[in-house]
Amino acid sequence: MSHLNVEIKARSRRPDHVRRVLKGRNADFRGVDRQIDTYFRCANGRLKLREGNIEHCLIHYKRDNKDGPKESVVTLYEPHPNSTLKEILVSSLGVLVVVEKEREIYFVDNIKFHIDTVRNFGSFVEIEAIDETGAIGRKRLQEQCEKYMELFEIQRDDLIAESYSDMLLEQGT
Repeated sequence: MSHLNVEIKARSRRPDHVRRVLKGRNADFRGVDRQIDTYFRCANGRLKLREGNIEHCLIHYKRDNKDGPKESVVTLYEPHPNSTLKEILVSSLGVLVVVEKEREIYFVDNIKFHIDTVRNFGSFVEIEAIDETGAIGRKRLQEQCEKYMELFEIQRDDLIAESYSDMLLEQGT
């Protein structure tokens, strides 16, 4: 089943500040996950298989590339880690790009936070205000995202419009 996110991605010049803010908000730290995201060729939106120790799922999402908080419609599927799903996707769709990162995962209520270190690109912070049931609404998700942007002291010029996959493709990797 799909759900709505409002999210941002920004360069993180001060990841320790973000950690302090999250700790001050009693964030639930889920751990550090080394993740490999394999993006597949896809006619609509983006399709990636995330392989990590904490998060392991097939993710399809539709999101515009724009600075600041943006809506994303997300559908998740959690395959068995030893399934042949990756082999099937590689054979049928082809790989677009692979992103490797180390991700710290935190939650405060319905908001998920990532502090990422992405190979070849450095540190980033992501804020995902998530509405799994449709009960929160776009406006409240937007407000939540903007509140944490302010608390983290994220500047407009630090915002990233693209996904990590787009950044790698632009680099020619």
